[in-house]
Amino acid sequence: MARIFDVIEYASEMADEIVRRFPETGAGDFRIGSQVIVRESQRAIFARDGRALDVFGPGRHTITTANVPLLIDYIGRAFNDRSPFTAEVYFVSVREFVDRKWGTPQPIVIMTPGMGLGVALVQGFGTYSFQVSDPQQFVTQVVGAQGVYRTRDVEDRFRTVLLSKLQDVITEIKFNTIPDLLSMTEELGAAIRSKAQDDFLALGITLKSFYIGSLQPSERSIEELRSRGLLDLSTYTQLQAADAMRDAAQNPSGGAGLTAGIGAGMGIGNVLSQTLAGQVGGGAAAQQSGAGEAAMPEVMTPAEAAKVLRVSEEDVVAAIESGDLKARKIGAAYRISKSAVEDFLKG
Repeated sequence: MARIFDVIEYASEMADEIVRRFPETGAGDFRIGSQVIVRESQRAIFARDGRALDVFGPGRHTITTANVPLLIDYIGRAFNDRSPFTAEVYFVSVREFVDRKWGTPQPIVIMTPGMGLGVALVQGFGTYSFQVSDPQQFVTQVVGAQGVYRTRDVEDRFRTVLLSKLQDVITEIKFNTIPDLLSMTEELGAAIRSKAQDDFLALGITLKSFYIGSLQPSERSIEELRSRGLLDLSTYTQLQAADAMRDAAQNPSGGAGLTAGIGAGMGIGNVLSQTLAGQVGGGAAAQQSGAGEAAMPEVMTPAEAAKVLRVSEEDVVAAIESGDLKARKIGAAYRISKSAVEDFLKG
């Protein structure tokens, strides 16, 4: 004979569980008069044949046809409402699940017209929290007939939504420089939370918070841009050459590290001549005629030097502050001589 449950409860804090079905498999045998005990952080959904019959809040509840009126369709009066009936109870945690982690597995592409290469890659991570606000909708839309539904079962879905909104917000927001964008983490977090809220509510969930712990340029920017088809071969080669020259300037041994950085068989003299030729728009003949000289001013700002070196202005300032590139500071501005750039390139 099937066991008839007279008391239905789930005495657990549900630390990482969102839903626990009672019983976990099959249907339970209940009857009018059975007790349902619900704790403060829970809601209980009484269901039969995949249909929610009622939602119980915190406290002790006695099953009657008054609080579950649809049961009258399942119970015959010939047995004076004492016959058992099959049903399921879903205990749903309504506590706030905090400190859930999110991160960017792949860098996010940001278009930066008028700045550097016109495109950049950033990566970030942070936390968010959520709470079940509509238990019946969450069970219906997400859980189905699963016996146990934990936070890990839904977090991949949540992170996908959040990362999609992060990319949307970064694309829509206006900023002047990458450092400006990276300083707007609080505004970005609020915008993402607002933008993602409807997607969470559609599942019966409220997104309580979204925080950006860090947002930084990707360390693999050049390689990532090339692999995504966002850099042409010429630009990629020039950037590799600039990196190699920078490394050579910091390396007393000079040429060995440079050659390894830009490919076997290409020495520092070839790199310098090719890079400078590309910068001034002419080859050896242009340099002999003086065209190359005219393209590199005698005195340059960091931005002008960055164009000559084909790197970002931030890289030029970093080289100045590290002492690798000589410059004179006038007030709050740097000025760089042509000879200082040439000495820097020679290492």
